Amino acid sequence: MYHLKILLLFLSFLFFSCGSNSETNDSFITLSPDTTWYIQLEVDNDHPLKDIKEATVYDIDLFDASKEEIQRLKEEGKIVICYFSAGTYEDWRPDKDRFPLEVIGNPYEGWEGEYWLDIRNEIVKQIMIDRLKLAKEKGCDGVDPDNVNGYENNTGFNLTYSDQIDFNKFLSEEAHKLRLLIGLKNDLNQINDLVDFFDFSVNEECHQYNECDLLMPFIQKNKSVFNIEYDEIYINDETAFQNLCEDAKNRNFRTLVMPYELDGSFVKSCDYGEY
Repeated sequence: MYHLKILLLFLSFLFFSCGSNSETNDSFITLSPDTTWYIQLEVDNDHPLKDIKEATVYDIDLFDASKEEIQRLKEEGKIVICYFSAGTYEDWRPDKDRFPLEVIGNPYEGWEGEYWLDIRNEIVKQIMIDRLKLAKEKGCDGVDPDNVNGYENNTGFNLTYSDQIDFNKFLSEEAHKLRLLIGLKNDLNQINDLVDFFDFSVNEECHQYNECDLLMPFIQKNKSVFNIEYDEIYINDETAFQNLCEDAKNRNFRTLVMPYELDGSFVKSCDYGEY
């Protein structure tokens, strides 16, 4: 009997050791392609956070959402994903003064006050670790780090494909250390190299740009693809919206149509309709 107990303990150790690689998040929470979602990054008096009972996942801003609001959502049964930008400097964030000038690059076109970051820099990485810790402290179940494809953009730094892979894996590893889920935001051309390191995908406009096939590795791994489309044709033309939803459902994507500001002024969901 003693030897049997030792054998069982050894087998248990092997089981849990095998489960601790980069493909797992050691989290109590798992998402699947069928998991419904809602995203609202701008919340204020004019745009209160929508109450959507059919949405299981809520994607909200890490800095703007209070710990109490996150707790309230969790008490309602929501899985809370907290958004922050990992690849850009935003001059309105509370930790903005921690970034030295040498890591701040070219302006992010179309977004005032936002600049690309040198993601190779250790100070930048430490700030991102601290943001992940903030997410954990606030009670977020996971994170949605944005702008993780700087290597494809005019950042002002000579970022390579490998630099981006290294940074994105770093984000994944640090999030999983804290038992946080983490999503890969866009970065379509690196999905094959990163799908095993991320728990879900957040994508903008794959239907608009005919890029949805690139996201299928997430579905094949039984992971969520959370998709947003912004084109007004899906608002004004019901046939276009129904065609969009048919394609999304065939792919098992969870697709929303929303304003570019993601302020909750309206949402049309292929899963739960219009709010």
